[in-house]
Amino acid sequence: MTKKGNGGAILVTGGAGYIGSHVVKLLGERGEQIVVLDDLSKGNRDAVLHGEFVEGNTGDEALVSEVLKKYNIQTVMHFAAHTIVPESVADPLKYYRNNTAATRSLLECCQNAGVEHFIFSSTAATYGIPEDASKPCSETLPTAPINPYGMSKLMSEHMLKDLSAACDMRHVILRYFNVAGCDPDGKIGQSTKNATLLIKVAAEVAVGKRDSLCVYGTDYPTEDGTGVRDYIHVTDLAAAHLSALDYLRKGGESTLVNCGYGRGYSVRQVIDAVNKHHGSPINVIEEPRRAGDPPTLIAAVEKIHQTLDWKPVNDDLDTIVKSTLNWEHTLLKREEEGKNAA
Repeated sequence: MTKKGNGGAILVTGGAGYIGSHVVKLLGERGEQIVVLDDLSKGNRDAVLHGEFVEGNTGDEALVSEVLKKYNIQTVMHFAAHTIVPESVADPLKYYRNNTAATRSLLECCQNAGVEHFIFSSTAATYGIPEDASKPCSETLPTAPINPYGMSKLMSEHMLKDLSAACDMRHVILRYFNVAGCDPDGKIGQSTKNATLLIKVAAEVAVGKRDSLCVYGTDYPTEDGTGVRDYIHVTDLAAAHLSALDYLRKGGESTLVNCGYGRGYSVRQVIDAVNKHHGSPINVIEEPRRAGDPPTLIAAVEKIHQTLDWKPVNDDLDTIVKSTLNWEHTLLKREEEGKNAA
């Protein structure tokens, strides 16, 4: 059991996944008592570096209730979710079952167990396509998701807000922009198969796992014609969750904040950075725009800095790209070692 922190035990759902595992690493390094719940459908058991591990689904009310009681959980950090936008369009009910219905079950268990704090992993997909994409998205923008993934998360946000208004549980909702990069220590990273995130895919092309990278749209009203996104390093995002935890433990009121850096990079800038650190150009195929992709999506970040004690340290595209490439080389080495051992 991890050394108990001063604020009670923490349940991390989806803690074996990409973002959740980075949060667990930081929590463990500061001596928190952690319990990870993950069904390993997407996550990796080896990525859980600290705490107790329970294999299971957040929609399993009997299991969740048992875990909350057994470990006297005071805080829940909820990451467990499906996150692939095209898949959500093709199979919406899968997303409403796993992202929305399972969250509803989890929240009921939390209410019954008297959980004090809830930190929710949400997404900029809740904004849909902003009316003025040239301006950063503030938390006050109307929400208008254009896909089931974004809607499934927004519905969960509403449930959480309504529950917090009805009971003593307080929450922080974190709306992520484009998460990228990997643990600078090289211990964990993004291991998701068939990943769709740009920097991850570009790094896989660089190390030979994929043949090419598709660029969807080169005629946007941006400086170089490709889409611009706000990329946040996963370790900085993980640190934001610890800041949210500290905020709630100090008595902070329920709130919602964007997680980003407040500036963006184009697809071509990302490719240039990958080429530079890889040492040679990757194979790129230009395709037409995809429906629903805004030209620019950047976070307004004033609120997170005003509300949480959070200071990002990896706000640099080169740092993000280098950590991703290093992780891909680590994965290749592990695969080779596994083959040799077999």
